[in-house]
Amino acid sequence: MMEERQSFIYKLILYITGFLLFCEWMRPMEQISDTDDVRVFLIYATFCFFVSFIQVPWYLSIPLKGLGLAFIIDGLYIAERIFSRDWFSVLYDQVLFNIQMIQLQEWWQMTPLFRSLLFLILLWLMSYLLYYWFVVARRMFFFVLLTLIYVTVVDTFTVYDGKWAIVRTFILGMVALGLSSFAKVMDQESISFKGLQKAQVWALPLLAIILFSSAAAYASPKLDPQWPDPVPYIESAAGGAGPGGSGSGTVQKVGYGEDDSRLGGSFIQDDTPVFRATADGERYWRIESKDTYTGKGWEDTLEEPVTNMDPQNITYELFTDNVEVEEQTVMIEMSRQASFRKLVYPYGLSSLVRFPNDYELRVHENTGEMDTLKGESPAKVNEFIANYEYPSFEYDQLREAGDDDPQEIRDQYLQLPDGLPNRVRNLAGQIVEAEDNRYDRAKAIESYFSSNGFEYSTTDVPVPDENEDYVDQFLFESQLGYCDNFSTSMVVMLRSEGIPARWVKGFTGGERIDTRDTDLSDDLQNVYQVTSGNAHSWVEVYFPEVGWVPFEPTKGFTNNTDFYTDVETEEGEDPAAAPDSETPEDQMGNPQQIEEEERSDAAGAAGSSNQSYTWLWVLLSAILVAAIILYFTRYRWMTALLIRKYRKNKDEETYEKAYHYLLKVLDHKGFKRKPEQTLREFALAVDRYYQSNDMRRLTNHYERVIYRNEAQSTHWPKVTELWENLIKKTLS
Repeated sequence: MMEERQSFIYKLILYITGFLLFCEWMRPMEQISDTDDVRVFLIYATFCFFVSFIQVPWYLSIPLKGLGLAFIIDGLYIAERIFSRDWFSVLYDQVLFNIQMIQLQEWWQMTPLFRSLLFLILLWLMSYLLYYWFVVARRMFFFVLLTLIYVTVVDTFTVYDGKWAIVRTFILGMVALGLSSFAKVMDQESISFKGLQKAQVWALPLLAIILFSSAAAYASPKLDPQWPDPVPYIESAAGGAGPGGSGSGTVQKVGYGEDDSRLGGSFIQDDTPVFRATADGERYWRIESKDTYTGKGWEDTLEEPVTNMDPQNITYELFTDNVEVEEQTVMIEMSRQASFRKLVYPYGLSSLVRFPNDYELRVHENTGEMDTLKGESPAKVNEFIANYEYPSFEYDQLREAGDDDPQEIRDQYLQLPDGLPNRVRNLAGQIVEAEDNRYDRAKAIESYFSSNGFEYSTTDVPVPDENEDYVDQFLFESQLGYCDNFSTSMVVMLRSEGIPARWVKGFTGGERIDTRDTDLSDDLQNVYQVTSGNAHSWVEVYFPEVGWVPFEPTKGFTNNTDFYTDVETEEGEDPAAAPDSETPEDQMGNPQQIEEEERSDAAGAAGSSNQSYTWLWVLLSAILVAAIILYFTRYRWMTALLIRKYRKNKDEETYEKAYHYLLKVLDHKGFKRKPEQTLREFALAVDRYYQSNDMRRLTNHYERVIYRNEAQSTHWPKVTELWENLIKKTLS
């Protein structure tokens, strides 16, 4: 009785371990699939595993599991009374429809009810299979290995964080494998459970090993993420979401993505076309802004209110009527690869023409995000023409704007996380302490990154640790990153100085690929190709009586927003000749021109060093190639040197070395002497291959030298000839 009880406990622990491992397969479902609540499936899995463990006869277990499955399907999807005629009719129609979709290979048309039904059946089968693997066959290593692979793959290729899942899987796997090993030892040694009165003698060492291994693995140093997120690149290469996410909710590191809650890591450059823009000049193409910085990334807490707007009269405004504007028109042509269900638009958008009549425009009034809808569903607009008022901001107007911000703006755009390190605030204060107006403070922070050792890079960009702030890491540790790092840092520093600012996403102007005459303008217009690699983020700063003004802090990028100085001149005087028309910006030159000059100066300064590095690499490469050639031809050139040496030295020691070298060459060419072979037997095998008797004759002379101490100087020419012939035959 005691033995049966202990055997039951052993099987129970082993089976529970298998069930917990299986749960690790289900945990990521809410994040990587459309499953809203995985608990109902966990409950059914627990029920199935329990029925399998207590070994209910099949004629009872099948109805029990079937009833559980029916109750879940009924509770989730079917409104009719369970097991009624209408209930079965709904189930029949669903199954029939989905079978037809499978036959047509239209997998996306499968209904949630049918997908859930298939998954519940899979849980049913797994409960039996795991009982067999773990309790009957005791072959759990394969399932443990599969679970580890599954967790690592899901962690790598989805947003699921598998850090603790790996730890749990490792511990559970060690428990399962340890118990299995104990069971096999007991079977081999015929040890009964009855003899295990003190189970702790077996359990404590296993527990100690598991705890020690887990603690050592957890405490050991680990590299930060070294590679970018591969999923977006794979999707873009396959023509998927790379050129623009459509609401998938995944954190993207290539192209435009919607989830920015976890910034950091490398960025994959992707040249997949997104759209073409025919416009008067290069523009930044806006999509949305985000308001809440979490310390790790950005979240949008201002999605509401949402308003359906007439495409012919878009009332969303980024700046006031006090800003000087120029009426312009642009044509946007989306590429096939792009999957945008929202509008990309220039600053000052006022109306859409050549916009599909059966489409609607839904505008998020705070963020500026504009959804394109067909009916009630998001849909892609392939082509449209937009009228917009291109703004020009006057320097003095910005400097005199003051700090009288509306309370709503302050409430929404001065938010900072409580855990923001003080040194971030202190740095912002040091940067702007010499400035007395909002514009110059914003410019000081914008310019800070270009002259303080920061580098623009899309590779080897670190991801902040759990207790590390994203901006703090960039400003004080790595100083390496791309647009997200620069723009987020500027917004955070502006807010820490009480200046309302927000983080904006969209695309840069792209590459000009053509110039053509259109009906949009009397002049020729440029055609710009905007790719997934042009996805970008920048900063908007709020100015009272002006509105939101774009700033570009990212090193290597130029703000293409138009700024000007309003110069009052006397009648008849040329404004360009006015001595007071210069502003500090004019004296410094055009920002884009300055950056180009800096890059050319840097390139010139680095030219000589690059040449020296080039010659160094050429030299090292030549040395490496020479070393490889020498290695693979070592027997040939070593043989040539040794032949010259052996012809000069006619002593027995030289002859012995020559013979051993011949054995080494033969071994290299595949004639390996076996341990049990005598020299004569080996020589006979070599001569059989070459159909000669040279090796036996040479071996005969060698044995006389070794065993009889006979001098061979008189036979040296003959011995040398035999040796050279064998070497040449072997190397040929």
